[in-house]
Amino acid sequence: MELQALKTILLVRDLGSIAAAARSLDLDASKVSRVVSSVERELGLRLFQRSTRKLSTTDEGSRYLRRIAPLVQELEAAGVEAASQGGRPSGTIRLTASVAFVQEGILPVLPKFQDMYPELTVELYPADHNLDLLAEGLDLAVRLAAAPKGDLISTKLLTTRYRVVAAPDYLDKVKPVEHPVDLADLNCLCFAFPGFKKSWLFRTPGAEPFSVDVSGKTVIASAPSLREAARLGMGAALLPDWLIGKDLKSGRLVDLFPDHECAAFDFETAAWILYPSRTYLPQKVRVMIDFLKAELGRAG
Repeated sequence: MELQALKTILLVRDLGSIAAAARSLDLDASKVSRVVSSVERELGLRLFQRSTRKLSTTDEGSRYLRRIAPLVQELEAAGVEAASQGGRPSGTIRLTASVAFVQEGILPVLPKFQDMYPELTVELYPADHNLDLLAEGLDLAVRLAAAPKGDLISTKLLTTRYRVVAAPDYLDKVKPVEHPVDLADLNCLCFAFPGFKKSWLFRTPGAEPFSVDVSGKTVIASAPSLREAARLGMGAALLPDWLIGKDLKSGRLVDLFPDHECAAFDFETAAWILYPSRTYLPQKVRVMIDFLKAELGRAG
């Protein structure tokens, strides 16, 4: 039985439908369906129970697929390893991250990566919603959140610290801001995402965290646009340090509460690298992970 056929039926199982597997493989659904039928005929058993609305594995199919999955992974790994012995990583890496992180984090270091690995092609998929790595055929994702849950393998890229910032021109027009409670008197620029709109969290070492209700005339669904609104003196904004580091250094934005930790809903946020749960990590993916950690990662 061909390795590709076995990989195809495992993908059908993982994605839950022939149509989804076909999209991931960029094939006609009819071709994937024929592969499934061919494997079933060769085995003499039905792997999937089909209906007009869904597809599920049969008991026999579930046992068979569970047994072959690690074997298929090992065979694929052995082939990749043999092909890459003594060679440089090649092929295509497909990576997704938020629009802001692609612009501010990945793009500035991408020329260096491409100089280091000229045989690799990088496809970037900026998205402010979480794309399904398996369904979309993606190799890596960078997610900004607390510790991720689920079936994906994760490794921390960098710890994220949020700061409340405003432009000097805006601060010259309002009452002195000395404590987070003073935000009640400010126009706060809010991110159009659950947890960011109505209150912000603060804490200092050894003290209990507290929240401050915020409100304002502007709600924006883009972090870079939120930063630009703060730069233009439209109000105070809660933004991650990796997005505003240069602005703080130049004085274009001011950190209102340098002695406080700030957050929208969780202080323990970070940028995480996620990749599909596999027993073998392709060389091209490994070098990208190592590169991003070296260029962008920091302890925390």
